[in-house]
Amino acid sequence: MADLKEETTLDNSEENQVEETVEPKRKAIDPSLEGIQLFYEMNKKMITYVGGAVVVILGAFLFLKLYYIPEQEKEASNELFWAETLFERDSFNLALKGGAMVMAADGQKQMKGFEQIAEEYSITKSGSLANYYAGVCYLRTGKFEQAIPFLEKYDGTDEIVSSIAIGAIGDCHMEMNHGDEAIKYYLKAAENSHNNFTTPVYLQKAGLAYELKANYTEALSIYERIKKEYPNSSEGQSVEIRISKVKALGNL
Repeated sequence: MADLKEETTLDNSEENQVEETVEPKRKAIDPSLEGIQLFYEMNKKMITYVGGAVVVILGAFLFLKLYYIPEQEKEASNELFWAETLFERDSFNLALKGGAMVMAADGQKQMKGFEQIAEEYSITKSGSLANYYAGVCYLRTGKFEQAIPFLEKYDGTDEIVSSIAIGAIGDCHMEMNHGDEAIKYYLKAAENSHNNFTTPVYLQKAGLAYELKANYTEALSIYERIKKEYPNSSEGQSVEIRISKVKALGNL
């Protein structure tokens, strides 16, 4: 009797079953939302990133405005004091470059000159003023080309100092025999602030520069303006002499 071989049918369905990855379903946006609410739901991730960036930028701005810049201003002002003291004594090179030992509140230290103050504290008002002083130091020591860049960097709002800074650039050009440039800056300084102190000074300098160019008509026009608009100034009280001179030289 033949042995019957039983065939066993194995159910491999569990072995061959493919595991399905179930992805979390994205939350459906409520179709009833409108305007800002709808925009927020559609761009939630982007808004979160942008909002975070804004917070960082605002925090940095407040740190600079409320802490860092005031501290820098305080330091720059303290450094400027020593350089200004030397400047007033006509020690222009030492005021410009620094290096002298001074006694500060926290002990003896080496002072900084206007150049270093202008560079290290450029974001402060005192740093800007240091540019003005540095330019004047170079002008007073006959280094006219070096003076101009520093004078141009001064961006203070004081009407008198800003006028003098512009006029000093004119002085530099005059010393270098750049008559036309000198006149341009003298007139710019005169118009920068209308007052009895700086305006007639730079108008007269422009007039003298015109005289050197033998342009007596323009010189006369400027001198007559000083006489009319600034009669009480020092220049206004003596301008009649210059008016007579240019009239004679130019047959006017």
